Amino acid sequence: MRTSLRLGLVVMAAMFGGGDFAIAQTAKIKLGYAKCAHCLPMSLIPGMAKGVEVEATGFNSGNDVLTALVSKSIDVAQVTYLHYITALDKGFDVVAVSGQINGGSECLSSAKLNLPPEDWAAFKATVAKAKSDGQPLKVAASRGNAQDIHMRGAFLKQGVDPNKDIQFVNIPNPSDHLAALQRGEVDMICSVEPFASQIRLAGAGKHFVLPYDQAAGNLTNLIVTRSDVIASQRAGVQGVVSAVVELDNKLIADKAPWIDVINKLTGLDKAVATEALKKCFARSCDPSSADARDRRDDA
Repeated sequence: MRTSLRLGLVVMAAMFGGGDFAIAQTAKIKLGYAKCAHCLPMSLIPGMAKGVEVEATGFNSGNDVLTALVSKSIDVAQVTYLHYITALDKGFDVVAVSGQINGGSECLSSAKLNLPPEDWAAFKATVAKAKSDGQPLKVAASRGNAQDIHMRGAFLKQGVDPNKDIQFVNIPNPSDHLAALQRGEVDMICSVEPFASQIRLAGAGKHFVLPYDQAAGNLTNLIVTRSDVIASQRAGVQGVVSAVVELDNKLIADKAPWIDVINKLTGLDKAVATEALKKCFARSCDPSSADARDRRDDA
């Protein structure tokens, strides 16, 4: 009888063990994303991914996400094209696997500048006068993010050197941009959505320009991983990419989930979120789509 009992337990253990083994084979991917209007939809990926268990974590900035990826704290990261290029330049093992969302950058001026929107001539005259007076214009951004690079490229194209003609102010967390303008600590800021819309709707700053007239255009977000993750969890990475494609296509058709996630994860009201999405552009990531073919042709 004892032998039968032991045999029964062994059979049960094998049965349940087999189930556990099957579960253990489900790919598990740790995903990181930054906290901005472009990035927050990535928090929806765990509920959309098929055949892969995704754990999504929000970080304050793309720099933090990239650090987590290269230190192997996460497996897949939503960053910007700038972070990708910087990582490659430093010799880090990063592989781009998908696009995501573009746009979302805006230069906003303080009311005291009385700067007309889109008027580069007035801006350059203001910069030159401030510099000659020994009090260079204070222009802020979060150093190293897409908005910083968009702004620097646009300024340079207009003949304004961000390293010599203005005083650059680094404000690492974009959620602090509003307060800096309200307190008069800076004259202009290049911010990211939804914080740019928050600034405009609060009356703390007004639109100057969308800084896309430079080599990078409005390119912003990119999904990257490491080669070792692809080698060990190829199906998991593919599951994440497929979910990103599905998510972006859904956001193109219906922005309501996008607005909801911005409202939920930032605490900003839906009016701000709705305004923010006027300047963010989800793009189809399906490599067979006409949109993707157009981008390959452009490249």
